[in-house]
Amino acid sequence: MPQSLTKLYLHIVFSTKNRVSCLEDSITPELYKYFGGILNNIECTPVKIGGYYDHIHILCCLSKKITVIKLLEEIKKSTSKWIKTKGIQYSEFHWQDGYGAFTVSPSHINNVTEYIERQHEHHDKKVFRDEYVELLTENEVDYDERYFLD
Repeated sequence: MPQSLTKLYLHIVFSTKNRVSCLEDSITPELYKYFGGILNNIECTPVKIGGYYDHIHILCCLSKKITVIKLLEEIKKSTSKWIKTKGIQYSEFHWQDGYGAFTVSPSHINNVTEYIERQHEHHDKKVFRDEYVELLTENEVDYDERYFLD
């Protein structure tokens, strides 16, 4: 076959360093747009970007030209630099070292999109740690709890 064809949807989740709740409503709309621009620049079409005060969810279509680790390096590095320009309160901002990335079937895109849209409502009832464990369990990912709080 002379062509390389892919359609790989990813649900990516990562938090601020040490789960610091600093992603204020005043910057998140612009932050989500910034994420979208980075994703478009590396040909990873954004579907939905959202989150809560201490973490981010990204649903995107992974480009066949980039690995997951390079995608995460690029979006974390670029957005971290951008956030630090948004005021003195962000001068020490960092993302956590790790991340979760889960494939999503095209038939589940709407469900994941709605899930991301409802993060604030969702986190009135559940903390990030519990949400993340639930995602890992649903996706049958082995994990070590010692590294949850980096």
